[in-house]
Amino acid sequence: MSEHSISRDGISQDNWSAKGTIQTWRISTVTGALLACYFIPTWTIFALRIMVSPIQGFYERPNISLALFLSDVLQLSSFGTVRYAWLLALAKLTVVAFFAVFLVFITQPKIRKTGGCDEALAMALGIGGAISFAGMAMAWRVGELAAMRLHITELLLMLGVAVVMVFEPPMRREAVQLPEWSGEDPGEAPSLQKANAA
Repeated sequence: MSEHSISRDGISQDNWSAKGTIQTWRISTVTGALLACYFIPTWTIFALRIMVSPIQGFYERPNISLALFLSDVLQLSSFGTVRYAWLLALAKLTVVAFFAVFLVFITQPKIRKTGGCDEALAMALGIGGAISFAGMAMAWRVGELAAMRLHITELLLMLGVAVVMVFEPPMRREAVQLPEWSGEDPGEAPSLQKANAA
């Protein structure tokens, strides 16, 4: 009898822990983590290349649409182009920082269960989506099809996660049960109530 009860308790505890683990991981959290694993190394590398050599890094495929738009359409000087290259690197590193904060938050069960990591992911998706959309529009304007495909792919990835975040049901938060105090004065401490009852 005791062996059966122990085995049943062990199975129920395992099922409860597995169920709790699955329930704390939302679809948007998993897809956001996969998206962060792509954007953090990719955008960090290209931002660092701009920092090391602004002109050479600015004319690589992920950034060439903005570089050609500034030089051909706006006809900026090389010094103005370097300024915008640094601004682009700073914007991409900001997105990388928000994705990194999101990854740190999802490793903390308390923050993940309450949905506290969603704000960092939303900021990363918002800023990153704006950068990708602007790059797509500029690549279409200057006729860079390869860069436009890259920006469209990145934009669709971010929009997909954003749509999942919007339409996913909110996280179920556990109700906090307050202790019930019995006594005439509701503001009186339980120890004093027991002493008065005795």
